[in-house]
Amino acid sequence: MSASPPLLHWFLPTGGDGRDPGGVTAAQARTSAATRRPAGLDYLGQVARAAELAGFHSLLTPVGLGCVDPWVLTSALAARTERIGFLVAFRAGLAGATLLAQQADTFRRLHGGRIALNVVTGGDPVEQRAYGDRLDHDQRYARTDEVMAVLRDLLDGRRVDHHGAHLDIEGAELHRPAVESPVPLYFGGASPAAEEVAARRADVQLFWGEPPAAIAERIARLRSRAPRLRYGLRLHIISRDTAEEAWAEADRILAGLDPEAVRASRRRFARMDSTGQARMTALHGGSTDAAALTVAPNLWAGIGLVREGAGTALVGSHDEVAQRLEEYRALGVGEFVLSGYPHLEEAWRVGEEVAPRLRALATRKAAAA
Repeated sequence: MSASPPLLHWFLPTGGDGRDPGGVTAAQARTSAATRRPAGLDYLGQVARAAELAGFHSLLTPVGLGCVDPWVLTSALAARTERIGFLVAFRAGLAGATLLAQQADTFRRLHGGRIALNVVTGGDPVEQRAYGDRLDHDQRYARTDEVMAVLRDLLDGRRVDHHGAHLDIEGAELHRPAVESPVPLYFGGASPAAEEVAARRADVQLFWGEPPAAIAERIARLRSRAPRLRYGLRLHIISRDTAEEAWAEADRILAGLDPEAVRASRRRFARMDSTGQARMTALHGGSTDAAALTVAPNLWAGIGLVREGAGTALVGSHDEVAQRLEEYRALGVGEFVLSGYPHLEEAWRVGEEVAPRLRALATRKAAAA
């Protein structure tokens, strides 16, 4: 079990927001209900401020063709907030590692160190080619390994000479880097190639919301290779005053899914070479049967029918959701990246109702231990 209190993050819906889930990249169809709130600075500023006031530690910004640029957005939002941090996602290899280090160092100087990096390798070959990237799965992870090595050295104030299969860098060094504010590297990936990178380079390994037994297995495997590694879990939350209300909301979402959007998403997921996406898809198997979508106590896979990546939600009363999060924490998950539809209202609900209950459970467990 993690000895520290759980660290809670929130998600920025940079492709648009609404009461219903939708795709997170331009390659997926999006219904008007999923994007009726455009991803403008005013609205995303409201989400950021709500998450800050509700007590979240930082905000995860996704990256992809259907999202506004995370660097431009988070720089603007940092000026509109005071405390909350930003977990900035980027696709490894699509920009120079030295330039990325400069961007991150500039951000932490200007905004008081409120930055962490979410290193994304990319799992859709079609979308990667739109960025000009034609490497295969394992080559992408090999390149990510090199990018993370260079980033860590530069952000920690070291001079870099790196001559690898994918990066050839000579004499790189940041000018007076703000090394007193470390920049953690968050990383996701479920394949053997990804786990090798995580064990060598990451500070925090992020998982998508699989059943506890699957998460326990992955943590045990990684812990044996990298005892220093920390773990985070990405989940949606459907939490209400009663379990009946929460499941009624899940039923409403399921009933509103466009069957063609479900079929289109299934075709897209099938072409991807992401092991993590394959694991998410296997949880629901494309089924829209309500009973089959509950894959563990309070863990519902319905969102993954149309949304790539994180496709599961914890559904239940505030107490039930907090208890399920505590069970993941007992396995070694110390951080949670949470979200809900719409992200503005749900930031308040989760921050005010679920977070205090989770912290109370963690405190009682620590006292008992």
